[in-house]
Amino acid sequence: MEKLKIAIQKDGRLSEKSLELIRESGIRHNQDSKRKLISIGENFPVEILYLRDDDIPQYVADAVADIGIVGENEVMEKNRNVEVVERLGFARCRLSLAIPQSDEYSGPVYFSGKRIATSYPHILGRYLEKNNIHAEIHEISGSVEIAPGIGLADAIFDIVSTGSTLISNRLKEVEIVAESEAVVIVSPGVGENKKKILNDLLFRFNAVRKSKNNKYILLNAPNEKLDQIVKLLPGMKSPTVLPLYEKGWSSVHSVVNENEFWEIIDKLKKFGAEGILVIPIEKMIL
Repeated sequence: MEKLKIAIQKDGRLSEKSLELIRESGIRHNQDSKRKLISIGENFPVEILYLRDDDIPQYVADAVADIGIVGENEVMEKNRNVEVVERLGFARCRLSLAIPQSDEYSGPVYFSGKRIATSYPHILGRYLEKNNIHAEIHEISGSVEIAPGIGLADAIFDIVSTGSTLISNRLKEVEIVAESEAVVIVSPGVGENKKKILNDLLFRFNAVRKSKNNKYILLNAPNEKLDQIVKLLPGMKSPTVLPLYEKGWSSVHSVVNENEFWEIIDKLKKFGAEGILVIPIEKMIL
C-alpha cells in the first residue's frame, strides 16, 4: 500500500506540536524517530520526514514529500508551487517591522532609506514594493533582533509571538505585515490514492482540533427553566435532556465552545442549574 510522506520540522516547538497532533490522531510511529531522517507509521500508511522548516515548501513542491506541516510564514517566503489545504491553529505568530524604542514612528514612510535586517527578504520586499518604499534589505539568519543594537541595521522585520524579545532588545513593533500559523501544504503531484489517505488524515486532525475547542457539559436543571437553559446549550445538534429521579428536575448534556464557556456558566447558574460538570473531549466527530 502506498504511504503518504509527511514533512515536519525536525526540532523546535512546531515539531513538538506537529508530533502531538499526529499522536492524538491515533497514528503510532517510532518515538526515537527524531534521531533519524524518517519514521514509518505503524498503524496508518504514512512516512514522516524530519527536515529544516525552510526546506519543507521546496521538498513538497518537488514531490519529495507529499504534504508538509509548516509555518505559513515559510510558505509565504519561499513562494513555491504548493497548496495550503488546512490551517491548524497552533504556532500562531505575526511578521512585523520593529524599530528602536527611542525612535518616533511616522508611519511606513519611516523606513524610506533605512537598512532593515530580516530572515524573510521576499515577504519584506513585496511589502516595501507595495507601499512604494525604497529601503535596503539585509538578509541574515538568526538573532535578527540584535541587528539595530550592533549597528547592522536601523530596523528589523521578523516573527513576533509575545513581543518579549523585542522589548529585551529595546525595540518596538510598529507594523504587522502578515499573520502566520501552522498549515498543511500539499504537493501538486499527489495522486488519487494518496489523496484518499490525506483526506483520512485531515479528518483525524479536524476531530482532534474540534475536541480541543469544545467541552462536554452535564448539569441538573429545574424543569421550569429548561427552555432558557436549552437555548444556551445548542450542542452539536441539540442537548440531551433526561428526567431525574427527583421530580421537577432534569439532567442536561451538551457541548460548549471553550471561548463561550465562562459566560454560559454564569447564565446557567442564574437559571438555577446545579451540579455542573465540565469534561474535556478527546475526539469530536461531526
